[in-house]
Amino acid sequence: MICASSLAIGQAAIGLCGGRRWSWLSPAVGLALLCAICWGTVRLPGGGAVSALVVLVITASSVACCVAFLPQGGEEGDTSAGQALRTGWPVALGALLAASLPFAVEGHFGILGTSFNPDMSQHLLAADRLAEGQSSQLLNQGYPLGPHSIVVALNKGLDVGLVQGFSGLTIAVAILASLTALAAFRDLPAIPRTAGALLVALAYVVASYFAQGAFKETIQALFLLAFVLALRESQRDWANLPLRLVPAALIAAGSVYTYSFPSLVWLGPAAVLFLILSAAGGTVGGTMSEEALATGRHGGSPAVTGPAARALGLAAVVFLVLTLPELPRMLDFHSFETFDPNGPGLGNLFGQVSPFEALGIWPSGDFRLAPGDGAVPAAGYYLGVTFGLALFLYGLVGLWRRREIAILAGVGAAALAYAAARVGGTPYTAAKAIEIASPLVALTILLPLLTLAGRESEPMVDKVAPQRLALAVAAVFVAAAGLCSLLALANAPVGPTSYSSKLSEYRKAVGEGPTLVLASPQLLEKEHGEPFLAWEMRGGRVCIKSSEEPEVPPGVRFVVLEGDEGWKLKKVHPHPGESPCPLVAERQARQGPAR
Repeated sequence: MICASSLAIGQAAIGLCGGRRWSWLSPAVGLALLCAICWGTVRLPGGGAVSALVVLVITASSVACCVAFLPQGGEEGDTSAGQALRTGWPVALGALLAASLPFAVEGHFGILGTSFNPDMSQHLLAADRLAEGQSSQLLNQGYPLGPHSIVVALNKGLDVGLVQGFSGLTIAVAILASLTALAAFRDLPAIPRTAGALLVALAYVVASYFAQGAFKETIQALFLLAFVLALRESQRDWANLPLRLVPAALIAAGSVYTYSFPSLVWLGPAAVLFLILSAAGGTVGGTMSEEALATGRHGGSPAVTGPAARALGLAAVVFLVLTLPELPRMLDFHSFETFDPNGPGLGNLFGQVSPFEALGIWPSGDFRLAPGDGAVPAAGYYLGVTFGLALFLYGLVGLWRRREIAILAGVGAAALAYAAARVGGTPYTAAKAIEIASPLVALTILLPLLTLAGRESEPMVDKVAPQRLALAVAAVFVAAAGLCSLLALANAPVGPTSYSSKLSEYRKAVGEGPTLVLASPQLLEKEHGEPFLAWEMRGGRVCIKSSEEPEVPPGVRFVVLEGDEGWKLKKVHPHPGESPCPLVAERQARQGPAR
């Protein structure tokens, strides 16, 4: 449902901006609008019912718009929906299979990454309170809740549950990101086009964040990639449209509702660098023809005056109108603990994450490990980094020669964001900067290689045709980086299949008192539930044990038990008239009173 709505709404929005051919930017534009629409309606009465109804109506209307705007076939390229379907289904299927790998390995659905990252418990709680019309800590702190609103609407419309809703959203993002990457590779043959799109969307660090259930970071990585490609498209197929920059503005607005003001740390500099390079026109990287300057193709354009200035102004107005209601919450979010340099800077990390992981070749199932700490010797990491870095530098030169100023602007903005996070932020924020930049790094490596490899055969030069060499190098990189991404996905733990807000309520009741949590072996061993339980009961001294080993340690004041009817709280020493914890009573009968 998320994929279908995003594709329809995004393509209709591009059609309203004047686009009359299928665009692979429609997945990102549609998801951005979904974030804004759901957040704008989820707090209305009905617990998300209004959001579900509004999305349904807009999706149906968007399908009608797509039928009216798109050609009905017979033209070359992905101009019609049917031709786009033939191009996109292998990519969507590949992304679906890759995103399903963690669940296939674990053998069940549930919460991604519970032993990596316990944050999902907070997201579930915020979504639950949002559906009930109640306040929550994240809501009060200005935390961006656009994706949470999508899950609430999805749950209300389909009654799938919040846990399944977040899993569906996370998988959908992997599919939508892969389809969005097709905007850069659409002119290539099927195999390199599919491989390039999948590897850009599921680059190693992105796959690692997917493995820990960090849906906000994967969405932001998608929006940065799409924003850069939308700027690129504004000088290609949309060069003569007055609203050619509006799709980029829509993506930026959705990014704000997903990542609040930090999203502009990437998108803002990317836009500024793009405008600076565009104003330089034919002087960027070499001399361009007058035709290229007039059409804006191949990356150059005249100074930002006249029609270009009007297009920029219209896009700015659209962005401001859509994001102005969120401004007070963005100001509140400024004081969030993540941005405190003196706060918990490591988060779930062991130390600084190497920026070389963005190159895609990092043979470890856990991106937090240093070279040599896993099964692969350190030499394997360094060899992969050397190979990837050489290709990245080659890619930068290739993009410069091809006048790909939008992609270069995006890479420059990502580098600035990482430098700022590394110098003035924390290892936690620096790692996020690496993840968000990873798709652009993969695109920089793959686009020049695959474009050269996809050309028609040329005469042999020094016994080796350049395109054959490019094809061989690209194949090696795709194989190595692809295996690293799959390794990260296969290593993803899938935690508890159910969620109960009672644990958070019990945390308030027990305070700092020593507490024993007795959970089923299924929850602890097969669903990696211990970190999840520890997070919910944080703040006091907590011991988590299997219910098959009900030995109560000395000094325990409270016992939380998992039963057929959910979680229950019992006191070890109850007040008169209250029944004691049955396990404690049994122990007292055998061994005497507990201390």
